[in-house]
Amino acid sequence: MHPERHLKTFTGILQADAYGGYNPLFKVDRNPAPLAQALCWAHSRRKFFVMADIAANAKRGSKAAPISPMALEAVKRIDTLFDIEKEINGLTAEQRLERRRQDSQPLVEELHDWLQTERVKLSRSSPVAEAMDYMLKRWDGFTSFLDDGRICLTNNAAERVLRGFALGRKSWLFAGSDRGAERTVFMATLIVSAKLNNVDPQAWLTDALATLPTRR
Repeated sequence: MHPERHLKTFTGILQADAYGGYNPLFKVDRNPAPLAQALCWAHSRRKFFVMADIAANAKRGSKAAPISPMALEAVKRIDTLFDIEKEINGLTAEQRLERRRQDSQPLVEELHDWLQTERVKLSRSSPVAEAMDYMLKRWDGFTSFLDDGRICLTNNAAERVLRGFALGRKSWLFAGSDRGAERTVFMATLIVSAKLNNVDPQAWLTDALATLPTRR
């Protein structure tokens, strides 16, 4: 409900995780138009990584679950795509798209074939099968970056911006009401906008609040 309301008039690309609340935004009959879905490869990688993290597993000692060879292979294949993205970071959208179609697309197709082949070997309750299904059932959303150079492989940049705000929630705990939440978002928008424009939020707010009563 909230994503629909917040993005009611928005058209374009929505890059996020696979949260079900976004699904109405991708419907073909959406007015003014369906959004283009771009899913985050970092989210999909994370599902495999927790089953392939050798360092973390070593710390768990005797209680550690065995490292999954399939999960480890999936992480390696996905990391190859991330390596390509590091190389093309900063290029124009057209240049990024060209490199992706040349270098990334064959790897993505190989990954898809591998996922399908390995998936049939696993039971429905397998954690690795769950991670594979997460990708296979949403493959169009994961591969949209191959058709548009503007799309990033992940939405990590947006999540990094939000991380400070998310950590701050522990300080104020509750907004108190819907109106309080709206005011919180309003203030957060001002602060983040200042940061994006290389303006010290505290200095700007101090000046704005001090001079506001005299402004017309």
